Amino acid sequence: MDKNNLIKEYTNGEITIVWQNTKCIHSGMCVKKLSLVFQPKSQPWIKMDNASSEAIAKAVSQCPSGALSIKK
Repeated sequence: MDKNNLIKEYTNGEITIVWQNTKCIHSGMCVKKLSLVFQPKSQPWIKMDNASSEAIAKAVSQCPSGALSIKK
């Protein structure tokens, strides 16, 4: 595995987001769609408790690069 390929998971107990840094094109779509959850200047940058699972899944589905996905 490429050591520069960082994969992180974030969960709220209902759904889990998988983020893959090497796929991210920094379009900002996640922040534009749901800034209460996606806060790139914070740690952790994904705040799973700040929105419903449905709203999070909808925002993730609009990620143009596939860097964000929902774990099945």
